[in-house]
This record gives sequence, structure tokens and C-alpha cells, in this order.
Amino acid sequence: MLIDSHCHLDFPDFEDERDAIVERAREAGVRRFVTISTRVKQFEQVHALTEAYDDVYCSVGTHPHNADEELDIETADLVRLAEGPKVVAIGEAGLDYFYDNAPREAQATGFRRHVAAARQTGLPLVIHSRAADDDMIAILEDESKKGAFPFILHCFSAGRALAETGVKLGGYVSFSGILTFKNSQDIREIAADIPAERILVETDAPYLAPVPHRGGRNEPAYVADTARVLAETRAVSYEEILRQTSENAFRVFAKMPRPAS
Repeated sequence: MLIDSHCHLDFPDFEDERDAIVERAREAGVRRFVTISTRVKQFEQVHALTEAYDDVYCSVGTHPHNADEELDIETADLVRLAEGPKVVAIGEAGLDYFYDNAPREAQATGFRRHVAAARQTGLPLVIHSRAADDDMIAILEDESKKGAFPFILHCFSAGRALAETGVKLGGYVSFSGILTFKNSQDIREIAADIPAERILVETDAPYLAPVPHRGGRNEPAYVADTARVLAETRAVSYEEILRQTSENAFRVFAKMPRPAS
């Protein structure tokens, strides 16, 4: 089976045909969707999707772009909202210095609160990191000294040092459609070297549609295209990538049940 470990089914891009999009993904072999929160204050919209679809699960958190809007959200708030049976992760949170849509201090403050929530709940922290490798490494190493916490470096597009640090600290590395892009050879080289038990696949839909869909709207069914390229990159069969990434997903999203069959 396939697990889309990171998508945004609540986004308006899907509003007019969400049922059809979910069904197309199921036909492509997707058995679990994790739809990711970007604003805690819009969490109810995200959570509602988990009630509408049996195979959709969610996270709770604040994207770094929105960090300064939600500095009133404390770790305790995240922990409380994560109690629901279909909330399987914290985040996405992290650092984004590429756009710098929020002050860097606000991003770091929010990120550390999310780390604390992941540590308290045992749920994986979905980490967004873009153009911030050095600071991300520093925070991960500092926070890990306070106690281990599960995490995923989502939509990986950073340098080798961050990937290696993430793995060393017990994290997972998730690959999106970026892996399929012609100019992503450096990402494919990193993907080839990550331990098999630490790899995941995702779409980040509606963004970053993989080849051959690049340039259009992404959707969860296309996670299969990224998985095929990951298999080629690692010189293993497509079936092995399906098995390994699914096993990894159920391990890190430990609260998310496996399908009955």
C-alpha cells in the first residue's frame, strides 16, 4: 500500500472535487492520508476531514509562515488538541528563511513549543525546514538534549548535513515530488543513502506535483510517481518501496491504525 504522509486536503484547491480526489488516490493504492495543519486556529476544518473519511488522519500545528499569528498558542494547547483519536502528529512547524514570512524569532519560539508537544505526546513532529539548515540542526540538537522526540523532516529539499543529523537523532526523512525533478540530483543522492527504515513518501499536495504532472495541481494519487522514482534511486523494486515506506509510516505515526486487510 501507499501512505501519503503529508498532504493538505483542507486547502481550497480541492474543495470542488475532494471526494473524487480521495477516490483516485485509493485507486492508486493509497490507504492512509495524513492531512497537515498549518494554523491551529483552523484546526477544526482539518479535523473535520478525518470525520468525513475513514482513511484520513491529521496533525495539529502552526506552519512557520504563520508563526507570528499564533504566538498565543502554547504547548498545552497543542497537547490538548492532539488527544483526539485521529490526530496522529504535531505540526507542521519549523523554520523557513526562504520566504521569511514570519520573523525568525517567532518561528523559533513556535517551533520549540511544537517540539515540547511532540515530546509530551509521543506524536511525531512534522518539520518544515527551508533555507535554514544551520539553525534547524542547532535547534534539533539542543532540543534532543532535553529529551528525545519523534520527528519527520518533511518534503526534504535541504543539505546532506541536515538529513544526517535528523537520522542520527532518530528522525525520518520524507520525499515529495521534488525528488522527481530533473535538477534534484543532489536530493536523489541523499535519498539513496538514507537508511531504509527512515524513509517516507508524501505529496505535499496541492503543491509540488511530481513528474509527469509537474506544473499542475498535485494530489495524493501522485505519491505513486514519487515512490517509483524513490525505488529507482535506491535500486530496489517498487513493491519494496511500498512495503518499506508503509512500515515506516505506521511506525512513526504509531497512533494511526493499519487497514484491516
